[in-house]
Amino acid sequence: MKNIKIIEVRSEIGAGTRGASLGIDAIQIAALDFMSSFFVNFPTEQVETENKLLYEPVQSPYAKRIHGVLKMYERVASSVCETIKSGLFPLVLAGDHSTAGGTIAGLKMARPQRRLGVIWIDAHADLHSPYTTPSGNMHGMPLATALAEDNLEHKVHEPDAKTVDHWKQLKNIGKISPKILPSDLVFIGLRDFEKEEESIIKRNGIKAISVQEVRRKGVENVVRQALLHLSNCDDIYVSFDVDSLDSSISRGTGTPVSNGLKEREAEDLIASLMQNHKICCFEVTEVNPTLDKENLMAEIAFNILQRSVNLLLVN
Repeated sequence: MKNIKIIEVRSEIGAGTRGASLGIDAIQIAALDFMSSFFVNFPTEQVETENKLLYEPVQSPYAKRIHGVLKMYERVASSVCETIKSGLFPLVLAGDHSTAGGTIAGLKMARPQRRLGVIWIDAHADLHSPYTTPSGNMHGMPLATALAEDNLEHKVHEPDAKTVDHWKQLKNIGKISPKILPSDLVFIGLRDFEKEEESIIKRNGIKAISVQEVRRKGVENVVRQALLHLSNCDDIYVSFDVDSLDSSISRGTGTPVSNGLKEREAEDLIASLMQNHKICCFEVTEVNPTLDKENLMAEIAFNILQRSVNLLLVN
């Protein structure tokens, strides 16, 4: 049985659309609507944000608000690291996905000698750098920081010296770089990425399980396959971006993509993963209630969260 601590990261400076910082409150409202005492059952920590930067002009067009994202990485990494060291399981609820780089850093800082695997359930690859980004939004870059991947051979921008320096610092949080190996990363539900990201996936042979494969082989088989691929890892972190769900149900997120997972598929997938003893952290991110109808996205996220946590408590 795992003792859980909830880490709330209401940051949205890495996203291009406003509103993801309200996602955690929307999930808490869903819990209340379902008459659930979920959020009073566990110790909770709220990480201070840099959302005030949203009111300031953008200084780094190829890595928007990167100085604020760096502060968020440091805060999230410190919180996750302390949580692990105190023997608790970090359940991270985040606004936008950019801070996941901080989560990975914290897991690695807590156990530097152990090999960390990552299961990234997301429509997007999040493998861009300031050299390749089409948008400049930092939520498209967390895995590149964890892999210490600049992808210079596909460079399309010349970021300024300050941006380059901040980017180096992001990759070196905890003085460990890279934090994960490409062989220790598995994508599930990936279907919307640029050719620059595809080149990293192909060059490194990174495992990507499509929605079609989940449907064809079934959830249990796919989970077995993912865990087998990560069998050399000591710990596994699962990051669930709600845009992995099909756009028909994931309207309440900043970047919805069609042909995604069905609600039940995502729920079964995560529930199945949570039963593995190597899972050391679970994160839910990118719920944006300002884009939603009747808080549907947050309700789905809460159902997944509740089922996952029930399994963590018994395993």
